[in-house]
Amino acid sequence: MNALKRNNVTILGKGETPMLFAHGYGCDQNMWRFITPAFEEDYKIVLFDHVGFGKADTSVYTLERYSSLQSYAVDILEICEELNLKDVIFVGHSVSAMIGVLASILAPDYFSKLVLIGPSPRYINDENYEGGFTQEGIDSLLESLDSDYLSWSAAIAPVIMGNPQKAELSQELTQSFCRSNVEVAKDFARITFLSDNRADLPNVKTPALILQCTDDVIAPLPVGKYMHEHLPSSSFKVLNATGHCPNLSAPEETISAIKEFL
Repeated sequence: MNALKRNNVTILGKGETPMLFAHGYGCDQNMWRFITPAFEEDYKIVLFDHVGFGKADTSVYTLERYSSLQSYAVDILEICEELNLKDVIFVGHSVSAMIGVLASILAPDYFSKLVLIGPSPRYINDENYEGGFTQEGIDSLLESLDSDYLSWSAAIAPVIMGNPQKAELSQELTQSFCRSNVEVAKDFARITFLSDNRADLPNVKTPALILQCTDDVIAPLPVGKYMHEHLPSSSFKVLNATGHCPNLSAPEETISAIKEFL
């Protein structure tokens, strides 16, 4: 199966320069709907769904094939190859920010810039590293997810969104989680929250913008600072937006920061 069908690729926009948008955990390409209109006049917008999410074809999924974040990076490179994309501006949210980092290391010639929204190279605290979670906390999170995914989704989505005054966004995120393929979502959560890509950061050659939100429980401020310190040719901007999903909760500020970088 070709990558365009497998990953439910959508192409919008009037421009030549490609912008490839990659959604975060439990989401799909619809999560970019407040962002992409601002770029459609000048760029070629490429949207897709990770396998197991949105309308991607889950029939191709095996844990052997998708055993690491690098597996998802390969999917992105296959999309670029099939569309013959060059000088791609990659925009990735949450775990997809790191997937984009890995893709840029595997095939740097495809990418001109990286926009990394709420990235984290490691979620678990380590010696001299603050990732935001203890090992016990992540173990508990994964255990809860395994035992009752739908209840876990309803509990965690408002925490991730971090905007209690915008209950409709938390509800949307909950529903998005619940639409995901449960088995894939469980596997993807495990490889996401147990990943450690700190050693990969110095290998990135592509200029990158790191966008960090305030009061983000998933990727707290020390994580963004760590990314900036260890990612060559990176810029770092802290948004006034709160929570982990500024593409939904603060699209205007997010658009402004991306345009300033481009």
